[in-house]
Amino acid sequence: MRPISIETGVMRHAEGSCLIRCGNTHVLCSASIEDNPPRFLKGTGLGWVTAEYGMLPRATNTRNRREATQGKQSGRTQEIQRLIGRSLRAGVDRVALGERQITIDCDVIQADGGTRCASITGGWVALRLAVNKLLEAGTLTRDPIVDHVAAVSCGIYAGQLVVDLDYAEDSEAGTDGNFVMTGTGRLIEVQMSAEGATFSRDEMAQLVDLAEAGIAELTAAQRAALK
Repeated sequence: MRPISIETGVMRHAEGSCLIRCGNTHVLCSASIEDNPPRFLKGTGLGWVTAEYGMLPRATNTRNRREATQGKQSGRTQEIQRLIGRSLRAGVDRVALGERQITIDCDVIQADGGTRCASITGGWVALRLAVNKLLEAGTLTRDPIVDHVAAVSCGIYAGQLVVDLDYAEDSEAGTDGNFVMTGTGRLIEVQMSAEGATFSRDEMAQLVDLAEAGIAELTAAQRAALK
């Protein structure tokens, strides 16, 4: 695992916020609470957690055009923010949350591989802080967050099994995967593909073991940040 740090309370106006650093990947995460749920949930008694994801133009080694200037989000951006939303909802009791929506904004300041995983891990901290405010205010009577949620990349690079790949490793990996898990080790989502070479069932099992160990480190960092 690359060095992990999570700094909380970095945005004055957001109900919850943090800056997560996983090596040279840095992501700013914020949580915003709205009292109204999406239209399709009105009258159901269920809350909603959703996410938006973006990358600053010089987060990478060459400048990327802002998607706003192109008039639409890329398919990659849409896929990542849907993944973040799905992942965070898996750790929430939506009945206990009540009819409200929490939006997690994940803005990549600097990218060196694993930005979606860092966004999920940091997004959970921002969500936790926002929910804490609802509990402290008495708006919620019970905690809707049922478990930690974190994510890490794993792959096979130069014939070796690697956890938490940086960009150089990720771009050359023969097998690449992203693992989203709860703090208790339950799987939420697995994205695995052979980028340059096929992989065996045994290798996949070893990657799951690596991911589980990595998630344990990330959830420990989440706990430390919240103290």
